[in-house]
Amino acid sequence: MPQTTEFGVDQRIVYPSQGVGRIIEIQEKRFKETSVLYYTIYLEFSDMTVMVPVDKARELGIRPIVPKNEAERALEFISEEYAPIPSDWKLRYQMNLDLLKKGSVMDIASVVRSLYHRSRVKELPILERKLYDSALNLLQDEVSFSLGKTKDEISELIRARLEG
Repeated sequence: MPQTTEFGVDQRIVYPSQGVGRIIEIQEKRFKETSVLYYTIYLEFSDMTVMVPVDKARELGIRPIVPKNEAERALEFISEEYAPIPSDWKLRYQMNLDLLKKGSVMDIASVVRSLYHRSRVKELPILERKLYDSALNLLQDEVSFSLGKTKDEISELIRARLEG
């Protein structure tokens, strides 16, 4: 009996902490006596192709791109007031890393917002700077696909909202 898949070929998905990808193939691979169904996903940002077992996709946090209203909500969210974050950068880093791994568009927006504002107070340590750049890329990527705009347009929108 063929296994049903949640995502289809050519569908764009979000792979937490990797970015937006496109399913280029769904294929079966045999190992010993077992056959396993895999998504082959092309990740544009890193120009990488990965294979993920269909039955592990949800566990890994793979999800569809958010609908337009959720992408717009994330853009609004980054311009809202926020609670100050811990000044201990190691604690902050771990909190933000955990949010990024969860990978919802709101979690990503939260990391972008808090690290942007932190960087206005004091330069971010290198690891946090990389985390911020990564979160910003993930947010731009997903929101641009969701809203059907270019990454540059979304980048400008995000910058304007953060500075607003």
